[in-house]
Formats: sequence, structure tokens, C-alpha cells
Amino acid sequence: MTKRHAVSSDFAEFYRIRRLLGMAFAALVAVVVVGVIGFMIIGGGEYGIIDAIYMTIISLTTVGFGEIINMSGNPAGRIFTIILVLGGMGIVAYSMLMLAAFVIEGQLRHIFTRRQMQKRIVRMADHYIVCGDTAATWYVTEDLIKTGRSAVIVAPTKVALDEAYERLGGLPGLEGDSSDDKVLLGAGLERAAGIIFCMENDKDNLLGVLTAHRLAPKIRIIAGTELPESKAKLLAAGADSVVSPSRIGGLRMASELIRPKVVSFLDQMLRAVGGSLRVEEVTVPENVVVADRTLGSLKVDEVEGAVLLAICRAGQEGFEFKPDPATKVESGMTLIVMAEADGRKLLEERFQAL
Repeated sequence: MTKRHAVSSDFAEFYRIRRLLGMAFAALVAVVVVGVIGFMIIGGGEYGIIDAIYMTIISLTTVGFGEIINMSGNPAGRIFTIILVLGGMGIVAYSMLMLAAFVIEGQLRHIFTRRQMQKRIVRMADHYIVCGDTAATWYVTEDLIKTGRSAVIVAPTKVALDEAYERLGGLPGLEGDSSDDKVLLGAGLERAAGIIFCMENDKDNLLGVLTAHRLAPKIRIIAGTELPESKAKLLAAGADSVVSPSRIGGLRMASELIRPKVVSFLDQMLRAVGGSLRVEEVTVPENVVVADRTLGSLKVDEVEGAVLLAICRAGQEGFEFKPDPATKVESGMTLIVMAEADGRKLLEERFQAL
């Protein structure tokens, strides 16, 4: 990851605010110095620096205390004081307003929090990025977290990001346009395992898919749409799969009607408190040496809660259900298993050890 990619808009905002505060402080110091020097000259050497500082402060703050340096009969001194008050009061007011806005209102604290969030994202790899502000966004992210995957939310507005935090806890998140290069790179796109676009507007999904595919051509991209005519456009833009939430909802309603027990089983599997039992896929890495290993030697069924359902060989679309234990393991082969998140991770570790 390059330095340019690591520095997000949050970092830029932090440095901009720090620069403005520095400028305000420098201007405040400058006007105080000018006031001190001016009053020492007006005093003709009869007054010390403390007296000059006192006169400068009471003039700038307009507190109304009595003068130490006598201005009666000194028109030049009075003109200097008028200029100092008129110019200095604006600088003092600006400095105070800046401090009130960024310290009292908590903006600096908010920026520091976002910086910590960005550092957390920089350390992530093989995570999933979820872009959107729809109900599907929260369900997708919730399921990723529940099954032990790392996820980053990209929300288009602060309101949507706050809602994500309220629904899902303190997961990493960014506010910004999901079709913006800096936003996606700030979410760790080049290190991610996949990205999904759940924006309400299909144009936003299309632009997001185009951007993600251009920046990370090998990443898996999923997009949502409610319009059948948008599916071909999203696939052409680089999406690996397009999902219609309405279509899925309709199929679910039909299933509730004709196969209620199956739906009840799936609901219990997905909604069990603290449970993460899912139908998962575990792929044999291309770089491992499988030799003469068989499916039976992997002892999938001995993993607690794991059941081998089918396999899919590399380069093939079909599945072999209830495969024979004597079937040889091949590089790139995908096992379809029902397992808890810990069971899936254990199987992945076994493949790495082959």
C-alpha cells in the first residue's frame, strides 16, 4: 500500500484543522507582540514589559480595567490603541471560535477517533467491504460478522454511518462516496477478499462496481438491484454476481407456503442465539501439494458440527453431492460443508497443512 493510499480524507481534514488552529494562534501571538512593543514605545521607557502586556491584554479583551500607561494628552497612543483593539478583537474572536468549534464541540475528538479507525482498517486483510445505506447493508454485514469474517462499512452519509454503528457496534467504517477511488482504497480494497454494493440507487451501484473492478480486477464484486434491466449492466461493469432483494424475498415467501419445515430449519440455523452454523465453502489452495490425499483422510465429519455436503472441482460448474470418501483431493477443489465458523477455520487450516 502506498503512502498516498494510506492518507485518507480524514487525515487531510485533521491536518487542515491543525493548520487553521496554528494560523489563528500565530496571529494571536503576533498581535500581542505588536501591542506590547507599541505600549512600551508609548510609555517612553517609564513602564516595564509586564505593564505593556497588561495594557495589551485589557485592550484586546475589553475588560475595562484602569490604564497603567497614561493616554491623556497622547493622541498617537490613543490612535494606536484604537487600531490594536479593532484589529486585535477580530483575531481574538476568531481564535476563540475556532477553539470552541473544534474542542468544546468535540470535533477534534471525532477526528482522532476516525484516525484510529483508519489505522485499524490499514491493518486488515482478506476482509469484506459493504457499501450502502439500505436494510440489506445491515443484514449483509451482520452475517459477515456473525460467521467470523472481518468487515468494513462504507456509508454515503454520516447519518447512515451512525446507524451502522448503532445496529452493528464499533465495526470499522468510513463515510464517503463508494465510487470514489480514495474512499475504496481507504477501506482497504486492494487487500480485501470481496466487496458488495447495496446502494439504493442503481447508478451508484454501477459506478461503484466500475471503480472497484478498475482498482482491483481480481476481487469478487457483488451488487444489488431491484431492476431486472440493470443486471446485465452491472455484470458488464465487472460484477461477479447480481442479487435482487425483491426476488429473494419472493422466493422466501413461496418457500414459506410450500416447504415451511425447511424454512423453519434454515431460520433456526441462522437465528440461533450465538450460533454461526452455515452452509460454507472451503477451497483447497492452488499452492498446496495434495499428493494422494483423499476426502476421507481430511476427516471433515470429525470436525464438530461439520457435515460434507458436496464438492465442486476446479473449472467445473456442477457439484458432486455426497462424494465418496475415496475421492482424491485436487488443488482448487471446493468443499461445500455445513459448519460453524470455527469448524470452517479448522478445515482451512487443514488445507494449508497439506
